[in-house]
Amino acid sequence: MNLRSRNKVSAAFNMSSLTDIIFLLLIFFMLTSTLVNPNALKLLLPTSDNKTKAKMNLTVSIDKDLNYYIGKDKVSLNQMPGMLRNELKDTPDATVVLSAEQSVPIQNVVQVMNIANDLKIKMILATQPQK
Repeated sequence: MNLRSRNKVSAAFNMSSLTDIIFLLLIFFMLTSTLVNPNALKLLLPTSDNKTKAKMNLTVSIDKDLNYYIGKDKVSLNQMPGMLRNELKDTPDATVVLSAEQSVPIQNVVQVMNIANDLKIKMILATQPQK
C-alpha cells in the first residue's frame, strides 16, 4: 500500500511581496525625513542650559552675513514689520523663535526684538544646549 502525498513542498521563495514592503518603507522614510528639520538655515547658535518650550509658529533667523530670514524667505530689516504682521495676522497668540548666530552683533538681535515688541508679538531666542 503506497500512502505518499501527491502534493510536493516547493523550496522556492517568492521575493515580490518583500520588495513591495521595502519600497513602501523607503517611501515612508523619505517623506518623513523632510518633516524632521524645520530650520533650513544652518546657524551656529549660542549655548544655554535653560529649557524653554513654546509652540513655534514662525522662525526669524539672522546669519553671520547679517541676512534676515522669515522662515526660509530672505527679507530686509525694513520689510520685516510688514512681513511679520502678514504672517501672524490669523494667530494673535503666536510665538516667534529668533535664531541668531553667535557672531551676530547684539544690536541686530535687539532691532528684531524691538520690531516684535512694537507689534506685540511674543519672541524667544533659540539656543543650543550646553555640553
